[in-house]
Amino acid sequence: MARKNRRFSTFSLSFLDIMSCGFGAVALIFLIIKHGSDHDIEAKNQDLVAEVELLKEEVDYGREHLVLARNTLDTTSDELADAQGLARRILEQIEEVKGNIADIDSSTEEDDIKRLQDKLRKLEQAKQQLEEENKKLGNNVRKFVGDGDRQYLTGLRLGGNRILILLDASASMLGDELIKVIRIRNMSSRTRREAEKWRRAINTVSWLTAQFPQDSQYQIYTFNTGFQAAIPGTEDRWLNVDDRDQLDDAMKALDEVVPDNGTSLERVFNAVSAMSPLPDNIILITDGLPTQGMKTPRRKVVSGKERLKLFSSAVRALPKGIPVNVILAPMDGDPFAASEFWKLAMETDGSFLAPSRDWP
Repeated sequence: MARKNRRFSTFSLSFLDIMSCGFGAVALIFLIIKHGSDHDIEAKNQDLVAEVELLKEEVDYGREHLVLARNTLDTTSDELADAQGLARRILEQIEEVKGNIADIDSSTEEDDIKRLQDKLRKLEQAKQQLEEENKKLGNNVRKFVGDGDRQYLTGLRLGGNRILILLDASASMLGDELIKVIRIRNMSSRTRREAEKWRRAINTVSWLTAQFPQDSQYQIYTFNTGFQAAIPGTEDRWLNVDDRDQLDDAMKALDEVVPDNGTSLERVFNAVSAMSPLPDNIILITDGLPTQGMKTPRRKVVSGKERLKLFSSAVRALPKGIPVNVILAPMDGDPFAASEFWKLAMETDGSFLAPSRDWP
């Protein structure tokens, strides 16, 4: 029997298979693309939510520590520094979260962004509350506690934008009596650094720095026949009080100073005149009138009248209009010192303090 010819049709099985595979591939590509986009958006939202929760935990942590700070005033300084650092980190992380929010498509994630922005506003309010609490806690950068946790009332004027401490580091700071000075001066450097009178002077500087306003600047000079900054190389600039590590470094450097030689007030007062800008408050820690001026004296012994002349010459070198607060350490054999330094303090609108041997 003759075989019949098969008719050709455009809707044959093979053609339908090809069309089905094509439509399936298109649908699969669409699903993959949409799933990837949704996954990316969801991942970004999870990251932002995690960061916000982390910020919230840090704010709660800061509040707990502020409560502890109110109950323990003696540790106010340390906790204040922690709270300030926490506030700065919160601000940085807030700005980072804001940047991440800006990168998200506002048309598709508008509700999530609004919710995150509300949380950010709450965090900013919490940060402001932390800063206000910090101000209430006080602004002492360092802590100094005297013997027996005593609090001291003095007439010293410790304010100002630029505070200069001048610390006498001459040999007379080794003792209250001349015979003690001569005996300790011939001992080792370690023994001279540990002399009782010198340690009182160092503790006085430490107490003063603990009272500085936090937003002020300072400089510490030690002087004898010359002068130098507590931190070498900083003679020509002012240091920030809120840099606590640098202030601690300055105090550590003072611990290494060895009292020696005579005293030249005129030389250090000339250095004060060269500072730019000038200090607006000077605190002078010394124990007597100067023993030389800008030049080394020919004789080793300087009379009381000569020391008065050297003091007058030094005062003339001091810039006008700057209060000089004098802390006069005890020293036998210099009867004119107290009256002359008292007059200097009064004429410059400063203050005068002759502390006891257990101060500060």
